[in-house]
Amino acid sequence: QVQVVESGGGLVQPGGSLRLSCAASGMILSTYNMGWYRQAPGTERDLVASIDAGGKIEYADSVKGRFTISRDVAKNTMYLQMNSLKPEDAAVYYCYGQHPARPYGYWGQGTKVTVSS
Repeated sequence: QVQVVESGGGLVQPGGSLRLSCAASGMILSTYNMGWYRQAPGTERDLVASIDAGGKIEYADSVKGRFTISRDVAKNTMYLQMNSLKPEDAAVYYCYGQHPARPYGYWGQGTKVTVSS
């Protein structure tokens, strides 16, 4: 059974940092196209950062230079290092993984990030 589980959310002050983790099971994460999405109340779920099976990385313009996506093959885990956090970064962050050869993917349950003083 394929599963992705996020962790690492919490409350942080503006300008602070958090690192989110997405632990995968039942799949080899490095062979999947992976992404971090976020959704604030009343908004759509948007892509924040992605890393494909080949290692290509992309970021939303709003987080470029502040967020870093990475993966640890040995731990079968993806990370999102978030620095210089802003109140507008507050959202529920979701991990998503999709094998390149399949038409469907897998969502985690989300982890909430609150940015407030």
